[in-house]
Amino acid sequence: MIPAIELVGIERRHPGLGGAVVHALAGIDLTVPVGEFLAIVGPSGAGKSSLLNILGCLDRPSAGELRIDGHLVSAMPPKRVADIRNAEIGFVFQAFNLIPALTARANVELPMVYAGVARSERRVRAEEALSRVGLEAKMDRHPNQLSGGQQQRVAVARAIVNDPAFILADEPTGNLDSESTEDVLGIIEHLHRAGSTVVLITHESDVAARAERIVTMEDGRIADDQARRPLAGGLQVRR
Repeated sequence: MIPAIELVGIERRHPGLGGAVVHALAGIDLTVPVGEFLAIVGPSGAGKSSLLNILGCLDRPSAGELRIDGHLVSAMPPKRVADIRNAEIGFVFQAFNLIPALTARANVELPMVYAGVARSERRVRAEEALSRVGLEAKMDRHPNQLSGGQQQRVAVARAIVNDPAFILADEPTGNLDSESTEDVLGIIEHLHRAGSTVVLITHESDVAARAERIVTMEDGRIADDQARRPLAGGLQVRR
């Protein structure tokens, strides 16, 4: 089976003060199998944000190879990279990034608009995605009519609506209270059990502990790669 993500020798270099070179990523080798739930942790400055930008095709590596669902993304022209980013990666950000003027349904439809999906199909798929995260009764609400946890659920629905190769969650619970955090993490775990590949970037050890594998970064390198017991048990999604 082709891995969901494969990084080989990934480096990211930035110019520093006085002509120095900053090695944000210094040779990352990482494979994420299809269906894995991986957490990436590390202190500030460890390289998590740089790795997030590479994984999300928001930045290009200075060296090395990135493959997503078998596609050699690091060798593609920008337009093709943008297509891969929209089709193969579902983003969940700390700040939700919802458009206030749009309903929950319309926010979830956005990735399909960019993908050229017909309007009738967009509506059906958006409603299915919102139902999966327990928001079937709130599809016509605007973001300011939803709680923080509900807004993040809309963001999760938007992330999964195109059936991406993997979900990339960047501090998805950073702006949530403890109850909403449990709701959102429970949904992410549920999606993982249903077969989704999840990469979660966090600085919170209790959040990372929900994953089945934890990669720790230090100084732009992988310092530790720890497999954990696979997730088990049922899940109740709060309505």
